[in-house]
Amino acid sequence: MRARHTVFIALMVLVGLNLRPAMSSVAPLLNRLQEVAGLSAAAAGVLTTLPVLFLGLSAPLAPLLAQRIGSERALSAALVLLMTGLIIRGLPLPGVLFLGSALSGAAIGLAGTLLPALVKRQLPQSADLLTGLYTMALCLGGALGAGLSVPLTHYLGSWQASLMSWALLALAALALWVIYMPRTSTTSSPASLPQAGALKLLGQPLTWYVMLFMGIQSSMAYIVFGWLPTLLVYRGYDEASAGWTMAISILCQLASALSAPWLARLGRDQRPALLCVLLCTACGLSMLLIAPLSWQWPGAVLLGLGQGGSFSLALSLLVLRTANARLSGQLSGLVQGGGYTIAALGPFGVGLLLQHGASGAQIAWLLIALLAVCSGFAMLAGRQRCLDDSSGQLVVHNSGLADRLHKETP
Repeated sequence: MRARHTVFIALMVLVGLNLRPAMSSVAPLLNRLQEVAGLSAAAAGVLTTLPVLFLGLSAPLAPLLAQRIGSERALSAALVLLMTGLIIRGLPLPGVLFLGSALSGAAIGLAGTLLPALVKRQLPQSADLLTGLYTMALCLGGALGAGLSVPLTHYLGSWQASLMSWALLALAALALWVIYMPRTSTTSSPASLPQAGALKLLGQPLTWYVMLFMGIQSSMAYIVFGWLPTLLVYRGYDEASAGWTMAISILCQLASALSAPWLARLGRDQRPALLCVLLCTACGLSMLLIAPLSWQWPGAVLLGLGQGGSFSLALSLLVLRTANARLSGQLSGLVQGGGYTIAALGPFGVGLLLQHGASGAQIAWLLIALLAVCSGFAMLAGRQRCLDDSSGQLVVHNSGLADRLHKETP
């Protein structure tokens, strides 16, 4: 049993490594793409928005796909789609850069929705802590994409080959997942289980609090993935230095992604931890985009710590606010679908602002204002509440999932 869990955790980490390079590998090359491919700032904004938009559009489809073919096979299909998108976007054909980015985003939306439910099913009592480990893998994948994008372009001879090379990592994850993926010994018909349904979940304010928190904090993350190197170049950094600044920031997410769920367990609820990571994000953005250039590295560290922690806690809320794996999957699909659709507005909006002459400092102040709004939703989503449909009706308990599991464990 312990060996099976270890294998599952290793597979979870490997799959997680693949769910960010598709987006973070484009950002350091964005100036090059604008020069070589003739992209305007608005078109570049569309390019950075497409994967996030399709991530949001595909996320609600993941529970339906899992019901039809099983969660394990659905994740295999998502990895195949990701590999296809990564290959397509580097082909020398018109429009394929946008098409491949959209396909990659759809694949990430499916995989990112399926994994929290799988974690909840395999190891329910440690789901929030394992979500931190999974988030750490996401951050590491994002750092690799940002840091290696420009060096791979020089080594392989073209930006197309650099973007396509990430399909090899997806292929490795697909092969190992197909060989070692968990097999459930029994299956239950979805119709035989109590169903909350999307409409019932949407009727609960708690669902909206978690969704809006997820959407705004994700918007910050994808603005960083899509535009931070460009904004830093506008401030005077060279292309490689800007890419490595983002890579260092993403690497710093590793520490907070893993530690934030542990810290959140120390208090009565998650509100203090959520406010702390949002404050770190705001400070990091101000140091990088408003303060003197000498604050570059402290700003990168604080931004990374804040964003890694906020995303890890957002994913943890999907399992902490639900009483079983099925509800976790349904909430995950709704929250990530709606949240990432909201988040897609961020990169596109920054592209429009830049095209109309906005400065990095003006954009930074706007983002800090959005983080203040996000703090309000964090205060509501971080309370100890738990959605439960075990009685046949969807209700909200005042006690947290961790306490309920503790009581139920013999």
